[in-house]
Amino acid sequence: MSKKIFTNEEVDILSKNPYVKNVSIKGITYTDEFKRIFIIEYQKAKYPKEIFESCGFNIEVLGSNRISSAANRWCKGFKKDGLNGLTDTRKGNSGRPSDKEISLEEKYKRLEAENNLLKAENELLKKPRNDGKGAKKQEIKLSAEDKFILINCIISKYKLTNMLSYLCKATGVSRSGYYNYFSSKSQDLREKLNRKDELLRNNILKAYKFKRRKKGARQIKMTLKNQFKIIYNLKRIRRIMKKYDIVCPIRKANPYRRMMKATMEHRVLPNLLNREFKQETPGKVLLTDITYLSYGQGKRAYLSTVKDSSTNEILAYHLSRNIQLEIAIETIHKLMLNEGNSLAHDAFIHSDQGCHYTSPIFQKLLQRYGLGQSMSRRGNCWDNAPQESFFGHFKDEAHLKKCNTFEELKNEIGDYMDYYNKYRCQWGLKKMTPVQYRNHLLVA
Repeated sequence: MSKKIFTNEEVDILSKNPYVKNVSIKGITYTDEFKRIFIIEYQKAKYPKEIFESCGFNIEVLGSNRISSAANRWCKGFKKDGLNGLTDTRKGNSGRPSDKEISLEEKYKRLEAENNLLKAENELLKKPRNDGKGAKKQEIKLSAEDKFILINCIISKYKLTNMLSYLCKATGVSRSGYYNYFSSKSQDLREKLNRKDELLRNNILKAYKFKRRKKGARQIKMTLKNQFKIIYNLKRIRRIMKKYDIVCPIRKANPYRRMMKATMEHRVLPNLLNREFKQETPGKVLLTDITYLSYGQGKRAYLSTVKDSSTNEILAYHLSRNIQLEIAIETIHKLMLNEGNSLAHDAFIHSDQGCHYTSPIFQKLLQRYGLGQSMSRRGNCWDNAPQESFFGHFKDEAHLKKCNTFEELKNEIGDYMDYYNKYRCQWGLKKMTPVQYRNHLLVA
């Protein structure tokens, strides 16, 4: 028997042929007249495909396997019983029993069983969902597994053992699938898979909790590989996270930033970078910015950082209780006094057009250290996107809310910067940490 499935269009085409008695997406029944015509023509040494084509059949729609199997079946039947071997002797010319009239009592039982099944299905669909504010409403569909469980519960509760076929048909699942799902072999297989998934969950949780920082699937994948020498693909990690409800809070994009466009071309200093962030040269393009941090009971501090655009490494940072000019000045001093920072001879600082960076004092400091300066276009945050992105991830992953004093905040930031540079792998850095990628570039 051919495994070719007909499309709805092909079913319509075949049903119009006078030699077709019945056709569905899975099979076709030919008339006895066509079978007799086929045998007569076949005895004249004509090929099966030629006979089918002369009777109006599309060979490509039927398929070679279906034509060949039909020809063999009819020739075998004709050889054994003559023309009687070509006659369809099935009751009603179908392998299925004909519909019979059922009593009102039986109809009532079926409707009651279906009603109970729908009630149970509605209760299952009411389970809470956390898609977030403003999420689009989506149609919830039950899996075949859920439907099997529902049917089993209804049959057990109301003792409707003779309603299995009807309930399977009402829910759109197969009866054989139902029996297979509750067979001992399938249950043993599911238990085996669950035990395997529990082992995967334990490994994923180790990476998820590594260094007490929140992680998504891609971070977990890289942490497993670099820290635990375990390699899982993303699909497996996401499946396990979904199954065991391992959720990483994802920072949502600010819609106002998306709508923001640069409307003014005035620049205090030229934009030397032009968003060419990845120049594969460590210590050449340095990004800087300032952000505020909330901690304790309504307290606020300010963090200034310098980030290497090519390696994403944080080269210097300074935390202050105020946002005066000294916060930017002190950050540059720390950058240049840190002997671990190896800057390129043509290194330059890129920032926005904030008052700290347009200050003559700040610009003279950069000139004294031999650093160039570049500025984003006014009102265009995308010109300094990697620095903005770092602040977003930092606020998501650092435990700022647990800090009650300025010293606690300072220690937490120090711990996070060490984690970010040395342990936090990044997808865009060939799955390396910033320090590893810097060394990789220097060797290359």
